[in-house]
Amino acid sequence: MAGCGAPWCCCRCCGERESRTPEELTILGETQEEDDEILPRKDYESLDYDRCINDPYLEVLESMDNKKGRRYEAVKWVMVFAIGVCTGLVGLFVDFFVRLFSQLKFHVVQTSVEECSEKGCLAVSLLELLGFNLTFIFLASLLVLIEPVAAGSGIPEIKCYLNGVKVPGIVRLRTLVCKAVGVLFSVAGGLFVGKEGPMIHSGAIVGAGLPQFQSISFRKIQFNFPYFRSDRDKRDFVSAGAAAGVAAAFGAPIGGTLFSLEEGSSFWNQGLTWKVLFCSMAATFTLNFFRSGIQFGSWGSFQLPGLLNFGEFKCSDSDKKCHLWTAMDLGFFIMMGIVGGLLGATFNCLNKRLAKYRMRNVHPKPKLVRVLESLLVCLTTTVVVFVASMILGECRQMSSTNPSGNSTLSLQGSSSEDVNSSIKTFFCPNETYNDMATLFFNPQESAILQLFHQDGTFSPVTLSLFFLLYFLLSCWTYGSSVPSGLFVPSLLCGAAFGRLVANLLKSYIGLDHIYSGTFALIGAAAFLGGVVRMTISLTVILIESTNEITYGLPIMITLMVAKWTGDFFNKGIYDIHVTLRGVPLLEWETEVEMDKLRASDIMEPNLTYVYPHTRIQSLVSILRTTVHHAFPVVTENRGNEKEFMKGNQLISNNIRFKKSSILTRAGEQRKRSQSMKSYPSSELRNMCDEHVAPEEPPEKEDLLQQMLERRYTPYPNLYPDQSPSEEWTMEERFRPLTFHGLILRSQLVTLLVRGVCYSESQSSTSQPRLSYAEMAEDYPRYPDIHDLDLTLLTPRMIVDVTPYMNPSPFTVSPNTHASQVFNLFRTMGLRHLPVVNAVGEIVGIITRHNLTHEFLQARLRQHYQTI
Repeated sequence: MAGCGAPWCCCRCCGERESRTPEELTILGETQEEDDEILPRKDYESLDYDRCINDPYLEVLESMDNKKGRRYEAVKWVMVFAIGVCTGLVGLFVDFFVRLFSQLKFHVVQTSVEECSEKGCLAVSLLELLGFNLTFIFLASLLVLIEPVAAGSGIPEIKCYLNGVKVPGIVRLRTLVCKAVGVLFSVAGGLFVGKEGPMIHSGAIVGAGLPQFQSISFRKIQFNFPYFRSDRDKRDFVSAGAAAGVAAAFGAPIGGTLFSLEEGSSFWNQGLTWKVLFCSMAATFTLNFFRSGIQFGSWGSFQLPGLLNFGEFKCSDSDKKCHLWTAMDLGFFIMMGIVGGLLGATFNCLNKRLAKYRMRNVHPKPKLVRVLESLLVCLTTTVVVFVASMILGECRQMSSTNPSGNSTLSLQGSSSEDVNSSIKTFFCPNETYNDMATLFFNPQESAILQLFHQDGTFSPVTLSLFFLLYFLLSCWTYGSSVPSGLFVPSLLCGAAFGRLVANLLKSYIGLDHIYSGTFALIGAAAFLGGVVRMTISLTVILIESTNEITYGLPIMITLMVAKWTGDFFNKGIYDIHVTLRGVPLLEWETEVEMDKLRASDIMEPNLTYVYPHTRIQSLVSILRTTVHHAFPVVTENRGNEKEFMKGNQLISNNIRFKKSSILTRAGEQRKRSQSMKSYPSSELRNMCDEHVAPEEPPEKEDLLQQMLERRYTPYPNLYPDQSPSEEWTMEERFRPLTFHGLILRSQLVTLLVRGVCYSESQSSTSQPRLSYAEMAEDYPRYPDIHDLDLTLLTPRMIVDVTPYMNPSPFTVSPNTHASQVFNLFRTMGLRHLPVVNAVGEIVGIITRHNLTHEFLQARLRQHYQTI
């Protein structure tokens, strides 16, 4: 492609940005070529961060005094601390067994290689390595078959959850077990994956499940714990758990807090920030305490803050000319950021094509095919690692100090041995080491420390080959059916790139003063930033991992440049996988041109609704024939209401509710004036007497209602026990309806299951009342309407839904601009947003799917076509 300064794959990805998705094409009535087909979208359910302030909720508030409020807050702090501790223990479990299995495997294989290098039986060593790796990967794949959502890092799914989307099975206990056990087998099996990404997912699961004190996997274990039975509380705890996972993985509690803020949470407040930071601190110090005690026997010394630690960057005391970095190096860092962004965009483009190929050709086939693919990846990786280490490596001279003055440093965060003790001497004479084997035949964390702190040098050819092989194999591995993280492979790949740049600058430009470890760190940041496109949180995570604040400026500049460069071609890797799954993720803000659209352009006008008083047969019919999760509660505007009220209790109840809910300025002023008359001041009483107008006859009291009656007389009047029908005419389906509130599907099903209703011969006050605890008892898995035994219900009974609906949800006018609608929906964490006109009629409803980028783009094109 002429004029494109990026790789071909990046150019293709840039071109794909302008392609239309299936949702757009469906709206526009167009077709799409099979080559560009995007995988089918899935109807995900949204979380509801907004409180439903109904009668049961108000009863709880009235009964809650200051003592109960403080107790509730104390319980929340205890839960946050427990989430942090449990997340740290999960990280300890994963790290302990990864280290155990890896040491066993490398010890056996290295001993075999040393013996077979003289006897000429290296094939036996390769078979031993294959035996270990294939066994571990087979076990990891089996765990993914048990719980498919345990595959991958889990960060895209957790990002969706924090954004307000309920991904099925993402925070289940079974997912945690499969994730934690599966990732230790994946890492020990030699795949180019990391355990840090799955730690974030594991922490989020702990945050979601621990405060509930129940699990679907252990149905018989039930605790009477009435707290935190809402999406709002659960989502806050998931934010804390995800942050604790980052803190445990990198020893970066502040970075974990910023990660939860940057990567998903749409609603945030000061209290939540403090709790999330406290949870992250608890996770960091729990893991640090146990790892330090187990590895060094020094309990309470806190020497190992996270699963991954970059060690200490410092120059030798004997070399006064050495500096970690200088102002002149910033130019090189910017160039490395540009290259890192291009490499990251290429990585994402290739991985996207692999993911689409898997979803078309691997996932539809029997599950055994996924296991075979994982075993094929493992087989290829093992053979490449073994052959490259034995054939492509160079023998390099060991040295205690190098020309740059880099000093011998300890494997801080990994073991008490020196960095030089982890070098491999395969097929090399004394006082030399095999540089390729040193990178491949070590755990990934040790290889990163080698590139950051190794005294000896790695040849440019070795670094180039290592980078190329690691780039391709890690790209192929991510997305396979094993639990896998991407942070460590990206860091290792980028560190090799940075070390290669440092070697070239020293060899060909003569810049002997540069510190190779700094360039390896900046290369790692550039490549990781080009892949994941994180800025604030990743900067802080890397600073906390290095424990060197002076790296703040170069890391921040490098990450920004890498993100800007990569964003020119495609999205970050997590956003790409979210898009492929069809999850309706909401970005931080909409594009400026979207303000050409109004709420009326993007809303759904075809509504399914219920009345304040509705028969059971109508509710059952609505719930069984629709998949909506919320229903507007409405009343009709009739011209002959008095005649309808005669002899029909159901119609009469609905009309009375509508009249009682109508508010006029004159009526409200009279009400306030009457209350002021009772004020003890005679002056106020006299003033109210002078200004209160004489009461008008009841027939002329409500001018707004008279206007509505005159306006809507031509429309048909239907009984509220009639369900929506496909045979309705346009006037019947879209007749004007006064909006009174929203009620959720889960609330309606709960009312039916618990028999909350009254007969037509009774008053609605005789209907049983449910408390807030009873309404939330089945959270988060409410009964399904299709499992309801209809023989236990009396179809003609009436349900009064008004005490349980949300009478004051957020609403917008039909003329509200799309950007305002988007900001309100996202920042308040809404699930449904009714569109209500100036006279109180509901004219449509907006959900998450109406605000996705694809849907808005399609509506905008439709808007241009109409113009």
